[in-house]
Amino acid sequence: MAQQVLVLNATFEPINVCSLQRAVVLVLKNKAEVLERANRALRSSTATHVYPLVIRLVNYVRVPRNEKRKISRRAVFARDNYRCQYCGATARLTVDHVVPKSRGGRSSWDNVVTSCAPCNIRKADRLPEEIGMHPHAAPRAPASDVFIAVAAPRRPASWEPYISTA
Repeated sequence: MAQQVLVLNATFEPINVCSLQRAVVLVLKNKAEVLERANRALRSSTATHVYPLVIRLVNYVRVPRNEKRKISRRAVFARDNYRCQYCGATARLTVDHVVPKSRGGRSSWDNVVTSCAPCNIRKADRLPEEIGMHPHAAPRAPASDVFIAVAAPRRPASWEPYISTA
């Protein structure tokens, strides 16, 4: 697997995960600075460079707030801790619209939850009140670190000081 590097905005907010190659290019173009480095170096025939683990952009980059970020199955699953929001199961996960699309529900962060296939089938196109199935947690836009977790499910220890745990 290719080495991944945590990218922080100029304000030290984690905004992305990129490849080692992309991180080195950003550093060499003076668009980013290295905050955490590995004990080894990157060598070419003519130069030696640091091996970045965490970089910070020199200039602030405006990123869309969570409500405007694109919804994906992986992000919904990560937000809901890979558990069905109706029964707590962790297998055969799908995405469910709390208010079904056939009833005017939208595909938005506040209307989608993780559901196991049996619960999704049982709920069908009914409202939670009609069937007595309510999500354990109210759906909401995820914290920004959810998108980091989706991009890199296993976080290196060097990233922990920069990623919020809240």
